[in-house]
Amino acid sequence: MAEAIPFRGILFNVPKVSRSSGEELLAPPYDIITPEYQQELYEKSPYNIVRIDFGKKNPGDDGQENRYSRAKASLERWLKDEVLVTSSTPGFYAYEVAYTMQGKSLTLRGFLGLVKLEALGKGNIHPHEYTHSKPKKDRLDLMRYCEANISPIFSLYNSPEKKTSTLLEEKAGTKPYIAARDNGGAVHSLWKIEETEAVKTITAELAGKAIFIADGHHRYETALEYQREMRKKAGSSGRPVPYDYVLMFLANMADEGLTILPTYRLVKDLPEDALDQLSADFDLEKMTMSDDIPAAIAGRRDVYGFYAGGDVWYRLSYRGEGIHGVPPALKDLDVTVLHDLIFKQLLDIETVSYEMDVQKCLQAVRSGEFKAAFFLNPTGVYDVERVALAALRMPPKSTYFYPKLMTGMVLNIFKYAF
Repeated sequence: MAEAIPFRGILFNVPKVSRSSGEELLAPPYDIITPEYQQELYEKSPYNIVRIDFGKKNPGDDGQENRYSRAKASLERWLKDEVLVTSSTPGFYAYEVAYTMQGKSLTLRGFLGLVKLEALGKGNIHPHEYTHSKPKKDRLDLMRYCEANISPIFSLYNSPEKKTSTLLEEKAGTKPYIAARDNGGAVHSLWKIEETEAVKTITAELAGKAIFIADGHHRYETALEYQREMRKKAGSSGRPVPYDYVLMFLANMADEGLTILPTYRLVKDLPEDALDQLSADFDLEKMTMSDDIPAAIAGRRDVYGFYAGGDVWYRLSYRGEGIHGVPPALKDLDVTVLHDLIFKQLLDIETVSYEMDVQKCLQAVRSGEFKAAFFLNPTGVYDVERVALAALRMPPKSTYFYPKLMTGMVLNIFKYAF
């Protein structure tokens, strides 16, 4: 059964090291940080968390001196200098993000806690996407050096009772421990939850619930690998130890406030008769470039945008009912039809690139860098639940959960966690 427990989190000593509310200390997830923004974060503060979570590579780095060894040294120094402080009492941490999407004000609420590791898909913790190996190696090296979870895994649970949700909403009416605005304008706020009854409420509501990994599959798999390494090295103690748990942000999918954005596909290989091939299974409607592509396909199942240059694009409407031979939970998803039917069966496309910005996609095709762009609607949150519970996985980049969490709100250093 899924087990979420309170822990002694590591927090920035905001009054000591911040000019304001701590904004200059935080960073977005490492995998969306460009080299240019990495430099900007370095310049914001000598204590920006990017120096630990996603430090620079230096010429001459080797097995002894590298960005991971520097991350460990910074972490130890910041703890010694009380740049980072340890919570005196185990607890959970309420985390809220207030943001705007298409002119509408939204609020994402959840909490940070430790979740006991389970084999993916064999217990109550479920993945929904395939992952790549390179990011997992990077995160494993960071964990080996720092012996910590620097950034949380973004996960979901489904609880119509909303007991924890109510508690989090009440906590949001008080002054936060830290509040910071990200570069997209969203405001991230954090509160400690140390009251005994509140901790019991959260623990009880999560007990036995299925947990769905929204963002951070590779970090979860990294935590499992690290656990295996440590058990081999230290042996089994017969009782839970810190590396048996991983830091998670948990949001209730029964709440409003979570947004899933689409990720579009760019391809370099396209057969000359692509439109003829597509017409076998899709109705093709020629559209002008004055049409808003996302708006023109929005809210329609099995409808896609296709652009291969020039001053027109095509709206593709699938005439079938799912992909034959594909499991029921997957066969009628837009992303499955795109990858399994359009790419594999009709157009024989193997290599796909990803981009979220419509104009960048169009420009990439116009410049000749790519032959075509495919646009699709976002995957639904309950589609994620259905696929995960069926022990299946979607193609990579099937979901882009928004808003992204900030790194540095709370850290989990294993030797202080319990």
